[in-house]
Amino acid sequence: MRTRAFAQCAALAAMLAATLGAALAQPAAKPPAKTEIPALVTAVEESTLSSQMAGKIRHVTVGLGDQFKKGAHLIEFDCSEQRAQLDSAAAEFRAARETHLARMRLQALGAAGELDVKVAAAAAEKARSQLNFRESQLAYCRVDAPFAGNVARLRVKAAESVAAGQPLIDLVNGIALKAQMFVPAAWVAWLRTGTPLSISIKETGQVYEARISKMNSRVDGVSQQLEVEAQIEKGEGRLLPGTVGTAVFEPPPSKP
Repeated sequence: MRTRAFAQCAALAAMLAATLGAALAQPAAKPPAKTEIPALVTAVEESTLSSQMAGKIRHVTVGLGDQFKKGAHLIEFDCSEQRAQLDSAAAEFRAARETHLARMRLQALGAAGELDVKVAAAAAEKARSQLNFRESQLAYCRVDAPFAGNVARLRVKAAESVAAGQPLIDLVNGIALKAQMFVPAAWVAWLRTGTPLSISIKETGQVYEARISKMNSRVDGVSQQLEVEAQIEKGEGRLLPGTVGTAVFEPPPSKP
């Protein structure tokens, strides 16, 4: 029995040695020359602007696809009530300020005490705060563009009443574009910020150069993929956000 066991162990060791020798004799596996990954083209700057007040829309100055500059007036509200409140707050502030100045003059003549002056000063400060509050509320009556771009979606119309927090308009800057992709987690061995790639758009036949600009700090535990972003260097042709293309990578050759 013992002799038979030794013979089986020797045969197993010989098989393992032969398998290991064959594996070492074969060249190491290399990554493919080119790898294609689906890529979603998005804008670096895009935003949905919402209403900061409840009210009625007076005027919409842009339409679907229209181009605008940074700071342009896009939507205006009917703010007759807010302007009236602002005028009232300004009048109250002027009255409180004059009262404070009168108390100070009387104090200089000995006809008013220090408490009267302090109370008048506090009333003037309160009126000033109300005036500042009304001015800030009036600023919500106009929706301005935070960046230059185009209208992607117009959600409201003139004469329509909206609630506070309701989405009004979608904006997108189609000049600066990026590509969002999910790559295999094993690519962290060679993929770096600045790695070049190309984005191919099948429908138009256009190819755009790009470079990796951002890499997620963790791998998705389910799919074992890593989310990355690439900055697209736009050339000839028209590339719009929302387009789905193909990212072509050329991994570096493996070391011998």
